[in-house]
Amino acid sequence: MILVSPMIYELRRPSQIEPDKTYPALFLMHGIGSNEQNMLQLVDGLAEQFYIFSIQGSIQHPPGYAYFTIQGYGKPHREVFDQSIRTLTDFIDYAIEEFPINSSQLYLLGFSQGAILAKTLGLSLGNKVKGIVALSGYIPAFVKEEYTIQPVDKLSVFISHGEYDNILPYEWGVESSSYFRGLGANVTFQTYQEGHTVSLKNEEDFTKWLLADLVKNL
Repeated sequence: MILVSPMIYELRRPSQIEPDKTYPALFLMHGIGSNEQNMLQLVDGLAEQFYIFSIQGSIQHPPGYAYFTIQGYGKPHREVFDQSIRTLTDFIDYAIEEFPINSSQLYLLGFSQGAILAKTLGLSLGNKVKGIVALSGYIPAFVKEEYTIQPVDKLSVFISHGEYDNILPYEWGVESSSYFRGLGANVTFQTYQEGHTVSLKNEEDFTKWLLADLVKNL
């Protein structure tokens, strides 16, 4: 039976696919007003190692899309946010079912709004995910207070934040790093003298981190 994807996405896969082999998966989530094409340029160096799913937000937000709406500073609309988390979880399940994915090698990578979702999915899925890369995001208060947080003692986390971020404060990145560490996750926290962006150095650092984590404990 062919499943219908719950979200629009772009797929990149290794050039040589071996029969009966499963592959790591990397799920990309963009920032508000962007799209699934924008994130692919950040992971050019990973195309041969991963099945890469770049997921488009389902809400129109010109010039692109969003995954959820905002009611205030650092406060997503709860119902819209919760629905997005459910749909993204369904998409991950869809990808595992439809493609030769190694379900023990699932990685999430997001920028800004995508980073907020990556952190939340890391907490709600826990050790079902092997690693997350969260670039310039935060964890909503209601996630910490009301979500069922799964064990993350086997989760690897790469969090980065620009020291001069004027969209999502640098302190929010620090808080996220401390929160994951407090839960026992293996956290790498990198800071950059940048604003709300992903610098070339940031890209190089998370690419190296992903490739290193991929071979760890194999």
